[in-house]
Amino acid sequence: MSTFSTPLSGFAFTTDPLERADPLRQDADALARLWPDAHVLVLDTDGRALAGDDGQPLSLTGAQVGGGPGTAIFLGLRGERAWFSLEAAAVDVTAPQRVDLRESATTWSAADASAFCYARGMSYWQSRTRFCGVCGGGITFARGGFVGRCAQCGTEHYPRVDPAVIVAVENNGRLLLGRQANWAPRRYSVLAGFVEPGESLEQTVVREVFEESKVRVRHCQYLGTQPWPFPGALMLGFAATAEDDVPTVDGELEDARWFTAEEVGAALARDVEDDGEGIRLSPPISISRSLIEHWYRQQVG
Repeated sequence: MSTFSTPLSGFAFTTDPLERADPLRQDADALARLWPDAHVLVLDTDGRALAGDDGQPLSLTGAQVGGGPGTAIFLGLRGERAWFSLEAAAVDVTAPQRVDLRESATTWSAADASAFCYARGMSYWQSRTRFCGVCGGGITFARGGFVGRCAQCGTEHYPRVDPAVIVAVENNGRLLLGRQANWAPRRYSVLAGFVEPGESLEQTVVREVFEESKVRVRHCQYLGTQPWPFPGALMLGFAATAEDDVPTVDGELEDARWFTAEEVGAALARDVEDDGEGIRLSPPISISRSLIEHWYRQQVG
């Protein structure tokens, strides 16, 4: 399946996506026929993947798992082969280890990382949709796991993600970066925040940047998107220009500052050789890193 090109590149979870094959979700007979040869992804309740000694995801088929699709989530097709995901508690399989997707994305194939991102997002949504938000009744899942139906009032619930903007803010050749207190030492990144009801994405950019840093954005432009299943966000990347304000934090961030292209370039170089002195940047799998690199390339030509 092809994807649209954007000015951003290099981040994880968007390359080689599965064909979602929506019509098959309601065809229980077709899913049952696909099950024996299907590729089955297994995640635990913390969203970690069952993996082998080499850290790669277990390669399980439906026939090895046994039975039929049952409560498995139908993720889609890659070629003629179906892909499903299951909770570890539902599978009688012992794995050498369980690995975190954020750490594993750098060593897995792009296709596996994208598929597990998708599975993790669906698994998280189901785990938070056990009871109806309307009447409190129990939920059962249908259509390959994509519809939750309340047994009491009949309300249908659908998979959801939480949209958040993430923005590289620039002023006179400087980039605005901030850090949260619970991040690794010296780690800085671009600013981000969730979209609120009744708000456009552009309005969110203006509001979030000002709330976190008291810097006033005067223009912004959309650049790209990354699903971020930690636990269930969709990151919408922007570039913005801002007024010549002094960054000021009031609790959401521990620190926020303007950084020159020279300082950002030195931080990028610390991925290879860390001098132990300056700032470190967000990991390469994230759209935040791509936004930083995109800004830096523009500055150095």
